[in-house]
Amino acid sequence: MNNITSILILIFLAITFLQSGYDKLFNWKDNVSWLQGHFAKTPLKNQVPLALANILILELISGILSVVGCIELLVNNGRVFGFYGAVFSCVTLLMLLFGQRLAKDYDGARTIVIYFIPAILAVYWLN
Repeated sequence: MNNITSILILIFLAITFLQSGYDKLFNWKDNVSWLQGHFAKTPLKNQVPLALANILILELISGILSVVGCIELLVNNGRVFGFYGAVFSCVTLLMLLFGQRLAKDYDGARTIVIYFIPAILAVYWLN
């Protein structure tokens, strides 16, 4: 169990992004509706469905790579998939942070930073 910290963070990232992706996929209309109001006064106001689709794809990639990375660490101490899962997680979170800042939702942006800290630590440890 030399990699327990990395495994726990990858599980955290997998749960975070797979649950979020699941919610976006199965509650698409509600998410689009809410986000159109959230971004009504931003340059993204007419791009909400496309932006949401991009985030959904990145979240699913992040979550799946994190799961595979966790398995890889357990099976053969490999770090490739976990590293890319952490990198994709960071990119996804940066995109979400950009959107929250654009919408002037500073509390939402602050919350994303809480998720970014373990994701960036995972990039560091798995590199």
